[in-house]
Amino acid sequence: MAFLLPIHILAGIIALFCAALAVVSKKGKRFHVLSGIAYFWSMAVIFITAIPMSIIGGNVFLFLIAVFSFYLAFAGMRFARNRDGIATTLDWVAIGLMILSGLGMLILAAVYFLNNNSQYIVLIVFGLISITLGSADFRSYKNNSATGKERISRHLTNMMGGTIAVITAVLVVNPPFEPEWIWWIFPTILITPIIFWWNYKILK
Repeated sequence: MAFLLPIHILAGIIALFCAALAVVSKKGKRFHVLSGIAYFWSMAVIFITAIPMSIIGGNVFLFLIAVFSFYLAFAGMRFARNRDGIATTLDWVAIGLMILSGLGMLILAAVYFLNNNSQYIVLIVFGLISITLGSADFRSYKNNSATGKERISRHLTNMMGGTIAVITAVLVVNPPFEPEWIWWIFPTILITPIIFWWNYKILK
C-alpha cells in the first residue's frame, strides 16, 4: 500500500491535468489527441494501482469504483479510435464488466443501507450511471451506429465521465464538510448537464 498509493495519487494528478488540456484544446488536433492518450494511460495506472489496494484493504467499494472509472477512459479511447464502429471481443468484455460493476454497486448499496452507511447514496447514483452508460455503449455497437456524430458523442460522454471520476477522487480525499456522500456526487451533478449540452451540439 505504501508503494502503490503515491503512484496512484501522482497518476490522478496527471490524469486531471491532461483531461483539462484535452477539454480546452481544439478537438481532433494533435495536441488534443496527445492529451487524450496521456489521460488514458494515467487512468490505466490509477486502475492498476487501485485494484490491488482494494484487494489488500478488502474494500469492495473502491474495487467497483476503479472498474467503473477505468471503463469510462477505456471506452472513450475506443470510440475515438474505432471509426468503423465495429466492436471487438475486448469491447464486449469491457461493456459486460461495466454493467456488472453497476449491478455490484446496487447490491452493495443495499448492504450499506441496511447498515446505516450513507455511502449507499453514492453507490445508487454511480450504479445507475454505470448500467446506463454501459447499456448505451452496448446499443451503439449492437446497432452498428457508433460512427460519425454518435461515435464522437460516445467518446465525449465516456471521457467526460472519467474526468468526473478523477475530480471526485480529488474532492473526497479531504471533504470540506460532512456528509461525505455530497462530495462524491457533486461533480456528477455539476458536470453532467454540460455533457448533455455538448452532446446536443454534436448530434444537432
